[in-house]
Amino acid sequence: MAQLGITWDYQLIPTVTRAYTVACLITTAAVIWRLITNFLYFGDLGLTFFFNMIFMYRYCKMLEETSFRGRTADFVFMFLFGGFLITLFGIFSSLPFLSQALTLMLVYVWCRRNPFIKMNAFGLVTLQASCLPWVLLCFSLLTGESVLVDVLGIAVGHIYFFLEDVFPNQPGGKKLLVTPAFLKQIFDVPLADPNYNPLPEDYVNRPHQD
Repeated sequence: MAQLGITWDYQLIPTVTRAYTVACLITTAAVIWRLITNFLYFGDLGLTFFFNMIFMYRYCKMLEETSFRGRTADFVFMFLFGGFLITLFGIFSSLPFLSQALTLMLVYVWCRRNPFIKMNAFGLVTLQASCLPWVLLCFSLLTGESVLVDVLGIAVGHIYFFLEDVFPNQPGGKKLLVTPAFLKQIFDVPLADPNYNPLPEDYVNRPHQD
């Protein structure tokens, strides 16, 4: 590096070169960060925004409180796995924002795990939960929204559901989605032993006969 005239001492880099290099690094980092923020944007304030936010909150909450109760690391891993696939497929589909696809993935997984629960769709019709993702897809079609993002969310949700709930229970099947240990160390705090009953302090400090 020295022969090429490159130095990594920040203080020795000329002002313009330093400013331009830092700007390039920040811009690149912003592009990487964009991979995350595209899952956080639900569009401009309006009916579609509130509609998506309600569904995201409702089904994310229900999954975390039921299927993933006490399994926060597994829930985070589902987000990472789904987000990776949605991003990968979204690149080829030229979709600018993917938050709705992630919401549809959550809805699909919950509905497949609770297929026979009766639901009221938009206050108009009662249906089984297993039909809800397809009703939402049709709703997007009727409102003029692109259904590609809905199809993407349903497809990724189905991939996760199959690998997590179906394939491991098939003859010769096994669990392919294994939550990394570092996620369990971060998110799954060991619960206190409910049978642990420490002795009172006065008992510990009082003298005892052997």
